[in-house]
Amino acid sequence: MTQYAAIMLAAGIGVPILAALNAALGKLIDSPTTAAVILFAIAFGSSALVMVVFPGFEALTKVAQAPKHLLLAGVLIAFYVLTITHVAPHFGVGNAVFFVLLGQLVSTAAIDHFGLFGAQVTPLTWIRAGGIAVMALGVAITQLA
Repeated sequence: MTQYAAIMLAAGIGVPILAALNAALGKLIDSPTTAAVILFAIAFGSSALVMVVFPGFEALTKVAQAPKHLLLAGVLIAFYVLTITHVAPHFGVGNAVFFVLLGQLVSTAAIDHFGLFGAQVTPLTWIRAGGIAVMALGVAITQLA
């Protein structure tokens, strides 16, 4: 479990860095959309390299059988990258990521509570809701300073 927590901590650290870097690139080249396309091209190449190193070619044959709604994740990541790249230079990386985190807290609670998309069911109790509220308040406080 510790290694999963460490990996996800590293991913979490990377999200605002990604936002800041891509927002700066979009501003520099005067095109958030082009910056996003460049990011996706590099991400595709990186992911393909990992797939080659850790064989996953067999999995490609199963994609056609997967429910099509599962592929909407690609649309959601494109939406995130396009919006953060466009919004962050105008709104600030901290503010943009704050609202992303707030959205993540809300959607995570719903996904876990209802077991959406095959997730493990974790009911939204008053204690859990309070914890989420404290987390949201903590993130909000970081933006007030």
